[in-house]
Amino acid sequence: MISGLYQGQDGDSRLTLRVDVDGVRPTGRVSGDLFTVAGATTSYVGSFVVHRAHVVDGRIQGQGDFTFRVPERNVAVVVADQAGTAVVAGRTYQVSFASPYFRSVVLEQDSVVGAVPFVSYPTGSLPGPTGSPARELSVVTAYAEAGVELKSADPGVIPVQGSGADLAWDDAELHHAMTRHFSQFGDAVAWRVWLLVASRHVGGYRGIMFDYDDAHQRQGAAVFYDAIKGTTPQAQRAQLRTYVHELGHAFNLLHSWQKNLATPPQPLGPDGGFGDLSWMNYVQNYRPGGEQGYWSAFPFQFTDAELIHLRHGFYRDIAMGANAFGTGAAEIAPFEQPVEDHSGLRLDVRAKESFEFGEPVVVEFRLSCAGEPRTTHGHLHPDTEFTQVSITRPGGRTVLYRPMMRHCVDTSPDIRLDGGNPAMYRSAYIGHGRDGHYFQQPGEYQVRAQYIAADGSRIVSPACPIRVRLPISREDHQVAELMLGEDQGKLFSLQGSDSPALRSGNEALDEVISRYGGHPLAVYARLVKGLNAEREFKDLTPGNRLRVRPPDPKLGIEHLTQVAREADTVDNITLNLVMRRLARAEARQGDLGRANAVMDRMVATFESKGVNPVVLGQIRRQAELTKSALSAETA
Repeated sequence: MISGLYQGQDGDSRLTLRVDVDGVRPTGRVSGDLFTVAGATTSYVGSFVVHRAHVVDGRIQGQGDFTFRVPERNVAVVVADQAGTAVVAGRTYQVSFASPYFRSVVLEQDSVVGAVPFVSYPTGSLPGPTGSPARELSVVTAYAEAGVELKSADPGVIPVQGSGADLAWDDAELHHAMTRHFSQFGDAVAWRVWLLVASRHVGGYRGIMFDYDDAHQRQGAAVFYDAIKGTTPQAQRAQLRTYVHELGHAFNLLHSWQKNLATPPQPLGPDGGFGDLSWMNYVQNYRPGGEQGYWSAFPFQFTDAELIHLRHGFYRDIAMGANAFGTGAAEIAPFEQPVEDHSGLRLDVRAKESFEFGEPVVVEFRLSCAGEPRTTHGHLHPDTEFTQVSITRPGGRTVLYRPMMRHCVDTSPDIRLDGGNPAMYRSAYIGHGRDGHYFQQPGEYQVRAQYIAADGSRIVSPACPIRVRLPISREDHQVAELMLGEDQGKLFSLQGSDSPALRSGNEALDEVISRYGGHPLAVYARLVKGLNAEREFKDLTPGNRLRVRPPDPKLGIEHLTQVAREADTVDNITLNLVMRRLARAEARQGDLGRANAVMDRMVATFESKGVNPVVLGQIRRQAELTKSALSAETA
């Protein structure tokens, strides 16, 4: 066997070479990365891959695809007894064997006290596919089988300061924990990834990959113990899959049904990607057969295409902290209606008639049945990525909206759409994402969405026009400047944060409230500040201790009361959230009567808006459930 990692140097040029022509699941490829050495520094130059490597009498050769211009594309490698020569880009390198692994990554894993990290799963514990060997599989060995070495750093346990703290994490707290931890890394490419084993997420998710902006792309993930805990073989198997899946995103692997959105686009597997037997697929969406079909056929390995990416992807496309996850703000074609659509589903995107310059752009998604009753899943919000959004800007360029935080959903409860429940609704702030602000200039925009249904159907909405008005007064200009900062966009996405990394954004919103409190856009600053004050906030300190800031219901009431008075400014779904959180703040202040009155006022507000009877009935039930929950909490 000659496959593995080799290293060599020719003068000031250093080569890292991956030979993959024999051994376990060989891909028949050779790839490498080139660096320039100057004194005590080393800089990345580019990468190459030979997709069709020919092996003749111990000589490996073929045409290479390079990320940079080269005088010669032919690549030739001769190795024997763990040493040899490689001719790349017209230079000859003496290379020596360095590792049987093609990549090596440091895995740092910390767990919050009470959250027990996964160890391993014996794959023979439950029935599986014929031909897949039974073995003891951990996260480390799962990646080792793909040719990637995960070198575990000393695991840490994060203690919690304060008793009675709610250990459910939201996106803002995870973002803060990430910035605290990543501050130790520096803004640089590094073969290093952090995994946080937390208690639970407020949304009930099993895992999340941190990829929120260009400074810290794909450097960390979290898994949520309460959603996957258990000692049964089924629970241990699910834990293994969740850990490997989330770390796969850190290696820039997309979900199986999203690979056509990568740059460059990759072909989808069977059934629009849902037929992939991969760590990166969703078990419940596998076809044919759903969860049972998946586990009966899954051999606990990456697909061939994923294996090629892990072993031979270009350096900046796979190294943590380098290129963005999946697709950047590169131009894409707007989503097109399918040639035939027999799904029985209709997707609409709705927005207010126009937005002030600097106003957070929020749209509403409506999924309805177009005739006979239909059953599908309820993941309509774009942060789960079953719904994707394209934005065509005034100049004609179309980009993909990429949410700041993306959630992996390993359960998909069925939603039946019929006469009694004809539609489901979600609202989403799409003004800012991982590529920054999407509505940075006045003008006419076109927004389209695509929803991937439970059966794999791709439902495309008609275009929703969004008009961003020109600022008129000097005050309009000044408020817009305060609203459109990068940190402010993150705060709108996270619904507020205590993170010092976002201090400038919080200061800008404070200035909007204090200096321009009468401006129409001040309601959005109060919204963010009020939602953040009303909740507790977890702070992962530099000493790796978890400190919990208690809620400030008084401040929350001050801001949210003013937002609730602006019922015609914010969208209905956000208004519903605001009033329920306002009621919780009143209850936490010890006034259950005022909390119940807020819920009664919520129902009356939506009655006066003339929402349809089915939705109004749901709001009434929601109000009564909120009253009961708050009564139980304060008892």
